[in-house]
Amino acid sequence: MSDELGRLEDLPPDYVEALRAQNTVPLWPSLRALLPRGRPARATLPVLWRYRDIRPQLMRAGELTPIEKAERRVLVLANPGHGLENMKATATIYIGLQLILPGEAAPNHKHTPSAVRFVVEGDGGFTLVGGEKLPMRKGDLILTPPGLWHEHGHEASGPVVWLDALDLPLVYGMEASYATEGSSQTADKPLGLGRARFGTGGVIPYRSLDGRRAPYPALRFPWQDVKRALGELAGVTSRADPVQLAYVNPETGRECLPTLGFSALQLRPGEELRMPRRSASSVMHMVEGSAKVLVDEAVHDVQETDTLAVPTHATVLASNASASKPAYLFIVDDAPLQRKMGIYEVFE
Repeated sequence: MSDELGRLEDLPPDYVEALRAQNTVPLWPSLRALLPRGRPARATLPVLWRYRDIRPQLMRAGELTPIEKAERRVLVLANPGHGLENMKATATIYIGLQLILPGEAAPNHKHTPSAVRFVVEGDGGFTLVGGEKLPMRKGDLILTPPGLWHEHGHEASGPVVWLDALDLPLVYGMEASYATEGSSQTADKPLGLGRARFGTGGVIPYRSLDGRRAPYPALRFPWQDVKRALGELAGVTSRADPVQLAYVNPETGRECLPTLGFSALQLRPGEELRMPRRSASSVMHMVEGSAKVLVDEAVHDVQETDTLAVPTHATVLASNASASKPAYLFIVDDAPLQRKMGIYEVFE
């Protein structure tokens, strides 16, 4: 295999112009850029977004722009490696911080991108998905899958903020991204329906065995349940192994959504965890505690409610800043997409 490929400048100008006139280009001058050896080229930078810095701007957005003028009042966490105007946290993952104030309602719609909401602060917010009213409390994960009607509201006091995570860059890049507006839903399903059916691991409604399954049977994952499960797992897990749980479809055991994966990680007191290098990109959000996180050569001081972008194929070392208390991370990645494409890899 040649190390020196022909360059575009090596070709006669009239030849290049003739190709362009026919809407064609030569591959070989760009081959190494498209298929670099050993590891992909990456535009994604390991960027840390500090919530304490962004929050005042988000609250000011609440003063400057009424919900009627915004529909979704969001500040997008844009990775400068991709250009801020492209609104990407990684090449496939969109992340935004959304604010809703008491008495406000974000109107009902559905869209082609997959989306989740992970609550950062506040109480009294809710998301209505397909007629199921889902309370939003700190650390809760709410699914709004592609094609399902959803709207948001706030029935208490104080601001409610959540992290939006979507596969928007992927769907937009496919020229398949759009939304449909609709009239407000009626909450016609019992409150706590999903938790009642799937709140205990290892048991599911019997009728599911007969194939009568909804594509998204559980739409809300309360943080109190996930945190308790992490604590129980930590009690039976070797210090050599990570304490990490995946959010899954409780009927199939597979990922919740088609393209994005979600997990919760506990760093035990004083723990230093070297995570396996993976082909997937990810975004980490610190739910509780703080940690030093090394991504390739850069060290980031990640505090509670901060968010960190991790490029594909990155080396990641996370160290709990506390010797007495655990720290908790919520992680979004594009591993499900890569698995479906047959390109997912883990490098131990």
